[in-house]
Amino acid sequence: MKKQKPWIYAAGVLALTGLMMLTGCGGNGGKKEPVTLTVWHVYGGQTDSPLNDLIEEFNETIGVKEGIKLQVTVVSNTNNIHDAVLRAANHEPGTTGLPDMFISYPKTVLAMPDSDILVDYRGYFSEEELSDYIPAFLKEGEIDGRLVVFPVAKSTEIMFIDKTLFDRFAADTGATLDQLDTWEGLFELSKAYYQWTDARTPEVPRDGKAFFVHDYHFNYFQVGVESLGEDFFQGNKIAYGNAFSKVWEPYADAAVQGGIWLQKGYATEPLRTGESVVSVASSASVLYYEDIVTYSDNTSEPIEVIARPVPCFENGERLVMQRGAGFCTVKSTPERERAAAVFLKWLTEPEMNVRFVTSVGYMPVTEAAFKILPEVAETLEDPKYRSLYEAFLKTQSSYQFYTAPQLDNYLELEQAFEKNVRSKLRTAYSRWQDEEDVEKLKFEALENVKAYR
Repeated sequence: MKKQKPWIYAAGVLALTGLMMLTGCGGNGGKKEPVTLTVWHVYGGQTDSPLNDLIEEFNETIGVKEGIKLQVTVVSNTNNIHDAVLRAANHEPGTTGLPDMFISYPKTVLAMPDSDILVDYRGYFSEEELSDYIPAFLKEGEIDGRLVVFPVAKSTEIMFIDKTLFDRFAADTGATLDQLDTWEGLFELSKAYYQWTDARTPEVPRDGKAFFVHDYHFNYFQVGVESLGEDFFQGNKIAYGNAFSKVWEPYADAAVQGGIWLQKGYATEPLRTGESVVSVASSASVLYYEDIVTYSDNTSEPIEVIARPVPCFENGERLVMQRGAGFCTVKSTPERERAAAVFLKWLTEPEMNVRFVTSVGYMPVTEAAFKILPEVAETLEDPKYRSLYEAFLKTQSSYQFYTAPQLDNYLELEQAFEKNVRSKLRTAYSRWQDEEDVEKLKFEALENVKAYR
């Protein structure tokens, strides 16, 4: 056999060594390991999430082509993710650090010790690309001139009704759904419902049930005051003006007399257990409203849940809160940051975005997606979702969207107000059960709320 020349042998060794370095010890056919990004989000549950399904689809298609893999490590609610983000950002003991991408409201970013750790998406989206998005949705995600919260789905507040229970109440009392068009009408029904349920057990005095639950009392007051033509905020404080008193009056009147749910937790829970009939919550709450109610005695029955636009005041503007968080991306390397932008562009393509938002009860974020939304909404199989999108479209056509101001202490004000108002009115309701005067209790509760600092 003819001997190989030494230089040929050496070249072969070098070539083989280089190939091994490229492929790695496992020999993966020359493919680079994908860029893997961790994700925290709020769309569904850990084992039943529409976004998880879409992320899996992305990983198997565009992700394979682009060398990107998204790994969902947390699915929770916005409050839990807010707390986890702030703990991680403040390097509190026991935290594992921030993920590559997380869902956030602007208020979370404003509460972070340093928002500069987040990517400015203008570095990865051209002005032409950004022009496709609803300007107000992009504007909400700007912090100090940087686009750090990117919209993928937006929501608003919607009224959800257990129509099965409402119809029983209506059959006995003559109540109508049209009375829910105004806050004044809703709160009158709230008092009537408490009295109606109380009368069903005459042997137990004042054991009626609440009719109405609001996910965010702070939003009710903020939007209500603004709809009556006054500013809710004065600088970085709440302005307790004449409009606030007008918004307080029917609300407190119903709350003191048992018509409003004032406990902790989300508005979905009392509807799912029959402890209330009507809720105002984020449109995305549709994910958690079930077609069955389970009462405190463990009996259950199927129910029909319908959606309507939120009430407004008789003399007020039709105003509704704009809601919906967006994705933040933590700064790392250009390659990883680009990977996050690739996913966001894919998720907000018109057809994909409408497919996503109609599975979770949100609005799309681009002009093109809005154009195809009505047609797609008509094809939804679940009547609860069809009802939601009918309410959505009515809201879009007849209401103005309100965006909360970006105050450094907004979250602090919101949390303190929520806790304080619920607490003061729970106390007033308890005293009313002991037959104290309603007007006195409403006045004292309002003064206590104003005095709280």
